[in-house]
Amino acid sequence: MKNKLILIVEDEEDILELLEYTLQKAGFETIGCLNINPVLNQILDEEKVDLILMDRNLPGVDGATFVNELKSKGYNNPVIYVTAKDKDEDILEGFENHADDYITKPFNLKELVARVKAVLKRTSKDIEILKVRDIIYKANNKRFYIEDEPIELTHLEHDLLLEFIKNKDILLSREHLLNSVWEDSFDKKLKTVNVAIKRLKAKIDPDSKKQYIKSIRGEGYIFC
Repeated sequence: MKNKLILIVEDEEDILELLEYTLQKAGFETIGCLNINPVLNQILDEEKVDLILMDRNLPGVDGATFVNELKSKGYNNPVIYVTAKDKDEDILEGFENHADDYITKPFNLKELVARVKAVLKRTSKDIEILKVRDIIYKANNKRFYIEDEPIELTHLEHDLLLEFIKNKDILLSREHLLNSVWEDSFDKKLKTVNVAIKRLKAKIDPDSKKQYIKSIRGEGYIFC
């Protein structure tokens, strides 16, 4: 089986070399770039890039801006920002801009490798079963089970719970959920998210004992 390929965009050469060495030692293939240029699109077109590690402080541009451009063109590669932008608002902004994870500098190399593996596992298209706590998702029949009992969900509730499970322990804003789950629906209102999550909670945690989904006042929700 071919090793996973990671595209690294980092303008500090020593950090780029360290990232490449560390990830290659962990069994990944890497392509390193010191800046954003047209070659990146060519790489994404010609290579099966499984994950992008993207710095945000790049010459002349925020890496998040470039990621937004990629997403608008139809590229759906998962993205981890690795950046010195470490304020709370920076991190939230990163998740608003298609981050599958957000790692701040300085970082622990072992933790970085672990989080790379976690994102790849979560976003891999060949995963058939996802398990978080006592919730199991089976992709073959698109059904959720809690303690081996099937849970009856609407299509919307299914997509909402799947988005939470794929982003375990990550704060998801209402805007993110609207864009990811509701997509082009005409009913894209923030209060719609609140109502849908309340109904979902009633189905997966009717006694409110398990507290799968926690509300963060003014910010969004976390599945944990």
